[in-house]
Amino acid sequence: MSTRPVETHGYRMNHTMLRVKDPKASLKFYQEVLGMDLIATSGGSDFTLYFLAYDHSNGKATQDEKQSQRFLREGIVELTHNHGTENDANFVGYHNGNKDPRGFGHIAITVPDVQAACDRFEKLGVPFQKKLTDGRMRHIAFILDPDGYWVEVLPNGYNSDPSA
Repeated sequence: MSTRPVETHGYRMNHTMLRVKDPKASLKFYQEVLGMDLIATSGGSDFTLYFLAYDHSNGKATQDEKQSQRFLREGIVELTHNHGTENDANFVGYHNGNKDPRGFGHIAITVPDVQAACDRFEKLGVPFQKKLTDGRMRHIAFILDPDGYWVEVLPNGYNSDPSA
């Protein structure tokens, strides 16, 4: 294991940005299907940014507190909407990174009960890339957001480090 350079102490992973075609569909997915909270929005004349994360305050944080903590939280998803894509019939969508050429792969969430979460996703009509019964890894699933980005669903406490 290498030692982190002293100059990087205090660095933290902040957020992941995903481009979305239709912010209404994406916000509905991330808020109503995944249960994330919209913690901030910003933007300009031709784009809007939506920042979502899980509120670990059990609903006690005010909107101002959520916004002030926006850049101190883990697992923030930034949905970037370039205005006009939602109404453009010729817009083919964004590359999700899982088709050639491959690049970005997925985001991941952890849940207390993967089977219960997957049962709920199925009832809600969420498309799956991989169900729990598919393949060898029967403890994880992948669902698709409205733009085709993969969301891995793992059990809480999952450790992907094979040496752990």
